[in-house]
Amino acid sequence: MMLRDPVCGRRVNRHRAQVAIQYERVTYYLCCPLCQTKFERDPGKYAGPEWGETGKGKRRRKGAGRSAVRARNAPTMREGQL
Repeated sequence: MMLRDPVCGRRVNRHRAQVAIQYERVTYYLCCPLCQTKFERDPGKYAGPEWGETGKGKRRRKGAGRSAVRARNAPTMREGQL
C-alpha cells in the first residue's frame, strides 16, 4: 500500500520508507531525513489522519511521549551495550 509523505507529498511504501514516526497514535512514513526534521519541528502542521495509519489496538510504551521515531536501518541498542 502506498501512502504519502505528509511533508513533501511524495508517495511512500510503508515497508521501504526511510523513516516512520508515531505521533498521537498515528504512524507517518517519511521519504527522507530532511522531511523527518521538518515534521519533528512542527508535527501539528503535517499530522492528520489522511497522511498516516492508525495503530488500532496498539499501546504506546509508557513514557514514550507524544512522538516516537524509528529510522530504517538504524542500529538498535541491546541490553548491556553503550
